[in-house]
Amino acid sequence: MLLQSRILVFPGLRSMDHVQRIRQHFADSAQLKLDAAELLAPEIARASSIMTAALLADGKILACGNGGSAGDAQHFAAEMVGRFERERPELPALSLATDTSILTAVANDYAFEQVFARQVRALGARGDVLLAISTSGNSPNVIAAIAAAHDREMRVVALTGRGGGRVSGLLTDADVHLCVPHDRTARIQEVHLLVIHCLCDTIDATLLGDDA
Repeated sequence: MLLQSRILVFPGLRSMDHVQRIRQHFADSAQLKLDAAELLAPEIARASSIMTAALLADGKILACGNGGSAGDAQHFAAEMVGRFERERPELPALSLATDTSILTAVANDYAFEQVFARQVRALGARGDVLLAISTSGNSPNVIAAIAAAHDREMRVVALTGRGGGRVSGLLTDADVHLCVPHDRTARIQEVHLLVIHCLCDTIDATLLGDDA
């Protein structure tokens, strides 16, 4: 009854036709992916080479992000430890956004800004790679994680949007910045997921051969 009473505040809600609105989401997403392919494909290839080299040298990939980006970090780690589309040995990757005890302890005892950085310093080592995901490029805890990764002599692959924010000024020539050319969070996240799948596929292609 509570939901019904709220819906009555919007008398035209039930009669709306959302089909065209939905089609526009698909069209906008498809167009951005095509535009981003031209811009990002060479850097995605470079990022996958960096990640593959780290894995072949017995290194690992740490991934972090907030909200939907936390889901993307977890998604990437799952594809590495499990599999993407082909059978292969497990690959060492870890999402830093999934251990609630660590996240809440660090946030409570120190600051939420440090929830990823302390894990990077604890788990990261020279030669490892940090996959840092922030749609705005301004997430304080992702920025702190990048600084911690550099302290550990790790390379960084950053997924951002909206011009890259503060992250763009933190990266070195050894890092890779994959900045989606858009300002809308949903569109940026859609491209981030495609980038993650491209990374997984190119890592597998390097390790297993190009035949799919």
